[in-house]
Amino acid sequence: MDDVLFKVINNVGIITLNRPKALNALNTSMVEKIKPKLKEYESQVRMVVVQGTGGKAFCAGGDVKSITENGINTKSLKLGSTFFNHEYSMNSLIGNYKIPYVSLIDGITMGGGVGISVHGKYRVATERTLFAMPETAIGLFCDVGGSYILSRMEKHLGVMLGLTGHRLKGTDLVKTGIATHYVNSSKIESLKSKLIEDNRDPEIILKENTDNLDDVKFTLEPFLEKIDTIFSNERVEMILEALEKDNSEWAQGILKTLKEVSPTALKITRKQITNGKNLSLDECLKMEYRLAIRCIEAKYSADFYEGVRALLIDKDKKPKWSPSTLEEVKDEIIVKYFELLPNDKELHF
Repeated sequence: MDDVLFKVINNVGIITLNRPKALNALNTSMVEKIKPKLKEYESQVRMVVVQGTGGKAFCAGGDVKSITENGINTKSLKLGSTFFNHEYSMNSLIGNYKIPYVSLIDGITMGGGVGISVHGKYRVATERTLFAMPETAIGLFCDVGGSYILSRMEKHLGVMLGLTGHRLKGTDLVKTGIATHYVNSSKIESLKSKLIEDNRDPEIILKENTDNLDDVKFTLEPFLEKIDTIFSNERVEMILEALEKDNSEWAQGILKTLKEVSPTALKITRKQITNGKNLSLDECLKMEYRLAIRCIEAKYSADFYEGVRALLIDKDKKPKWSPSTLEEVKDEIIVKYFELLPNDKELHF
């Protein structure tokens, strides 16, 4: 079965992520097919629509298991560098796309699924949409342009989402700007048909056929001021101290999550979001590629391999992080993750 399907109807390119058993997680095969097809469509069709199959997920992320399951070796480095190179190049292309790009993010949308949707002009969420950037739980950082997306969210909400992997539902995504439109999942096929059959500007069609959420409240609204105060700290240790001092039920829940994920990943993620605020999408992706290579190399920490093992391979959910505490993760090591790669190893668009 083809892992990604391509079709053109009425001058609209339709891309269907087709790995329902893997929740449409992106692998190297898929990104290697999608990128050239996007380039082709950009000059040949009037719009691109991207969707997932299976009803559960739009795209649950990148298939990192295939990169790490052989352990730390040259094969893993080659697999990882190839995958991230193609994926981030695809993200860049979507972010700079010259024709309308519509993502129907109906279902689970995490990690790589965020990268293939959020950088496009239109993102349609439903009540089945579940958004998260949960990479710190597998010893990684918020990639696929996460440093660009999360750094631009108000009240340091992006920092909280990036460090904790907190999940947002469909209506929340419109409130935060992650999604541009919302429709009930029962109407998603009808909306898609109208986008394809109606030759008018997709913005008009979306406005006419999606729901108004003015009366719907953002679920994190009661905590936004706390989030802004606590997660404005650039040192992760100070974020945890502030949460302990707050000691509310909300703070205790966040604290529990932060103590379970990789300390190294937390510090990398906080720094990448700080840096991302002043970078373009392409600059963010180049920075993230350096971080990805350093995580695969495991020169400073093997947390990426350990996180994937514990959550996705053995599924014991008991990762042994190294270093195991924030205090042991020295600033000078984190800085090394961000250093330039040799020019021939850098990400070039």
